[in-house]
Amino acid sequence: MQSIDNQMSKLQPTDRKISPYSYSVSHPERCAIKGHQSACLWFTGLSGSGKSTIANAVDQRLNREFKVHTYILDGDNIRNGLNSDLGFSLDDRKENIRRVGEVAKLFMDSGLIVLTAFISPLRADREQARKIIQPGIFFEIYVDCPMNVCEQRDPKGLYQKARQGLIPDFTGIDSPYETPGKPEIVIYSNETPVEGCVTQIIEYLKLSGIF
Repeated sequence: MQSIDNQMSKLQPTDRKISPYSYSVSHPERCAIKGHQSACLWFTGLSGSGKSTIANAVDQRLNREFKVHTYILDGDNIRNGLNSDLGFSLDDRKENIRRVGEVAKLFMDSGLIVLTAFISPLRADREQARKIIQPGIFFEIYVDCPMNVCEQRDPKGLYQKARQGLIPDFTGIDSPYETPGKPEIVIYSNETPVEGCVTQIIEYLKLSGIF
């Protein structure tokens, strides 16, 4: 006679009865311990626009000045681990953002402020992340920077390689970037120093009652 585990292993995903477990410690209790609300700061923009630099500076100031509990999910770091099996086709980009949204939701459930720095080029994918996480505590931050400035910066030499045909599906060159329609915050990183960008974001969080 087959064991129950062996029988269950042969079931299709739709055959299994999956019921989320209800934990005793609530989300409000986790936030109360930390002394602030949870939120997701979703940085989006072209490669070289300054997403990671600004997110890192916001993270640093929130931790050191305001004693806020945070964590950064960065594109390259995630692709080195959790999403190392994904490429850069539009389907893979979609899955990349879906997974990040789910991970960010878990971090937020623990009471943290999560900062994500991803190109996330398609509006539909960013809106899906907003639905996963929760409208009202998802703050889309568009790091607006002209492509020619991003290309001049080109810290990783990616634009040059893309124009040489060495990197296919590169956002802004041969893969689309859809600018946000109604982001909560717009950062003009080619006009405003990093510290000014940080202050703009922190003031918005204060006004929103996050801390």
